[in-house]
Amino acid sequence: MTNTTESILHQHFLNQNVVLDLQSMFVCLGKFVGEDHRYLILEDADVHDLRDTDSTRERYVIDSKIHGIRPNRAKVLINKQEAVGISLLDDVIA
Repeated sequence: MTNTTESILHQHFLNQNVVLDLQSMFVCLGKFVGEDHRYLILEDADVHDLRDTDSTRERYVIDSKIHGIRPNRAKVLINKQEAVGISLLDDVIA
């Protein structure tokens, strides 16, 4: 990731609640607090395994926007190679 990309991430997402869509059957929601060359760092995060529920990814994210993030991790590092998308929770259309 280039310095330009990193500055864009920091400019738009730093200290904001975000949704990380992952390649796997997980979705992560939480406050984006930083990154390094390998990881995106979230605090007060909900790391949700979609295999544990009948809900779809989109339904879970929409419910989290409506009812709030239910943290199950104080801090989590997510490998950037696993992420397929990042968006502000505020940008989720409910």
